[in-house]
Amino acid sequence: MQLESIRVVSPSVLRTYDPPIGEVEGRRVEGLHRIGKRIAWRMEADLFVVIHLMIAGRLRWRNPGIAVPKRVGLAAFDFPDGTLVFTEASQKKRASLHLLRGEEEIVAIDPGGLEPLTMTLEGFSEALYRQNRTLKRALTDPRTLSGIGNAYSDEILHRGRAFRR
Repeated sequence: MQLESIRVVSPSVLRTYDPPIGEVEGRRVEGLHRIGKRIAWRMEADLFVVIHLMIAGRLRWRNPGIAVPKRVGLAAFDFPDGTLVFTEASQKKRASLHLLRGEEEIVAIDPGGLEPLTMTLEGFSEALYRQNRTLKRALTDPRTLSGIGNAYSDEILHRGRAFRR
């Protein structure tokens, strides 16, 4: 699908300046993947749009060309069939948008934690024992396990307690 245009309405969300964000306009999205807790879109010309939603960030599919909400709106990605609106319902405005060029820049932002859905039991055990820390800290450290944040770690620990008996 081709990204027709991008409308960044909150300057604080855009964390990179080179390449300029307008460089992705008119380019096709070739794939999507996750880097830790970030969403990465592989675009034509070896460009990557990387979004970090944080806790209160959302992506919502809307009708084409819809206006970006005033207080919570950060950006809008216009496609031929609709608009993906990027919002954050937090006063702290921690969500981010990066435009990166090349696989090397993607590798540079990857903290390198194990992927929970593909790791082995041995790999998980080794990662936990690598450092002397609490289980909560090990679960939330992106260098240990990829993509598990505070809310998921709480759920894991809660479920684990139920099975401990």
